Amino acid sequence: MKNRKLNQWLWKWHFIAGLISLPFVLVLSITGAIYLFKSEVEQGYKSNITKVVSSDVQELSYQEQWLIAKKEMKKPLSSIIVLNDNGLATEFVAGRFSHKTSIFVDANTGRVTGKFSPKNTWMYTVRKLHGELLGGSFGTKIIELIACWMIVLIITGLYVWWPFKRGVSGVFLPRFNEGKRTFYRDLHAVLGFWFSGLLVLTLAGGLPWTDVFGGGFKWIQKVTNTGYPKTWSGRGLTSQIEGDALTLDEMITIAKSQNLKGELSVGLPKSEKSTFCVFNKTFDLDAQRMLHFDQYSGSLVKKHTWSDVGVLMRARMWVMAFHQGQFGGWNFWIMFGVALVLTVMSISAIISYLLRKQKGTLGVPKVPKSFSVTPSILILIGVLGLLLPLFGLSVLLIWISSFFKRKAV
Repeated sequence: MKNRKLNQWLWKWHFIAGLISLPFVLVLSITGAIYLFKSEVEQGYKSNITKVVSSDVQELSYQEQWLIAKKEMKKPLSSIIVLNDNGLATEFVAGRFSHKTSIFVDANTGRVTGKFSPKNTWMYTVRKLHGELLGGSFGTKIIELIACWMIVLIITGLYVWWPFKRGVSGVFLPRFNEGKRTFYRDLHAVLGFWFSGLLVLTLAGGLPWTDVFGGGFKWIQKVTNTGYPKTWSGRGLTSQIEGDALTLDEMITIAKSQNLKGELSVGLPKSEKSTFCVFNKTFDLDAQRMLHFDQYSGSLVKKHTWSDVGVLMRARMWVMAFHQGQFGGWNFWIMFGVALVLTVMSISAIISYLLRKQKGTLGVPKVPKSFSVTPSILILIGVLGLLLPLFGLSVLLIWISSFFKRKAV
């Protein structure tokens, strides 16, 4: 039997936090569902510049295409994506992440067919809305605060959902024949129960991108040496300058011989002493490889597999990939379903609130004056405050505000 007074206290804070968070949660769920289609949207933008007409003319070498791309691109080129399709232009990449720009070269004619950057698509605006409300660093912190309180909403919601008496109706299944208010309340609560685990996993996949929690997580990775190895990106690795450097064609032949799974890329040397690197993009994470080769001899300088990556980074990359639905069709539809369910939960919560709210009041649930927060609850809040610093800061501000309010009475 759960504590009735504690249930009323948790219901009050679940209600207040939900009322404040709901508009933001709706933005997150809707933009999240849209952003799952990022690859399809970007492919539509690129289709006119990636497709080329094959011909009987001798194709330009990769080395010649590299020189053409370097001449046309203002930024240094970082890699080439290796494809086995004569009907597609060769893609060279400059920059990383949101600053990435691709330039495409037709191997048949040597013509630059175009450039592409994710920033040039409307999907980039969706991403910025989803991650920072179009508000830069401040917006990112608002999103992080909402994500923290969403975890609290899940925890408090599960306690409030737990029945005083056991039964199926209204607990595991919504009640359809007891009026609109009861139906929408059940729809919100029952969906919240069934999807609580997936919602927590989804939030865990989003938090590494945040400023405060994400920054702290990266710091822990660094001090515990559980991130990427220092040589993963080639830092500290050098080539022995002897004779002429390998051509890009020779390096790509070596890269193809590695038989790596997924999309194959070759990282281009930044200087005469740096190395070529061969890596593959695949969300079978155990199959990821990062291989560094001497740019003169072609000998292997350093080989990294996924097992060389620290445990915290592996966990982080897994939940982030899951958050984006990148493990295949099953993952895509699960995440789309989570976004849809979160939208339905939010709308049903709003309708339920409007149906129960009395005119002229906010309808905030009341808590018995005799109730006092137990040490175990304070410890739980403290632990959550340490794990989620912005939540901890918001609780501290709420406590300070309440303290001065009581003093003023």
